[in-house]
Amino acid sequence: MIVKVGHGHDSHRFSEGYDKPLILGGVKFDEELSLMGNSDADVILHAITDAISSVTGITVIGDRADQMCEEGITDSKVYLAKALEYLDQYSISHVSITIECLKPRIDPLVQKIKKSLSLLLNIPIKDIGITATSGEGLTEYGKGLGIYSTAILTFIAS
Repeated sequence: MIVKVGHGHDSHRFSEGYDKPLILGGVKFDEELSLMGNSDADVILHAITDAISSVTGITVIGDRADQMCEEGITDSKVYLAKALEYLDQYSISHVSITIECLKPRIDPLVQKIKKSLSLLLNIPIKDIGITATSGEGLTEYGKGLGIYSTAILTFIAS
């Protein structure tokens, strides 16, 4: 059996005003917070997309996503779907997500995020781990200036 591990990360600052909904892992949060970015700035889906790209060698977040944004496609689920197209014989067996931010509180929506990721990645909820931290306020994210996410994915050859 061939096993590969992909790693990705992403971060976005909060915008000054509320100009679009906060979306994390494909889940809309009720808080009136907006992340800056050409797309919906879903740091979780961007980190996962980058982790997939680290295994396939085909970068989606960057030129491809920027081009889609110019065409009006700002939904990060579309970027993720594009990255998944390049997996060939590999399938995702496990996803580990870490989120660092002061706001919003992540824990109340962890199960909704897991369900969303399960559907988007076609893997069981039990194979998705999500942890969240404020990092004791040691970074810009822990101080409330934005959100940072990392993703580690395990892939197996089918």
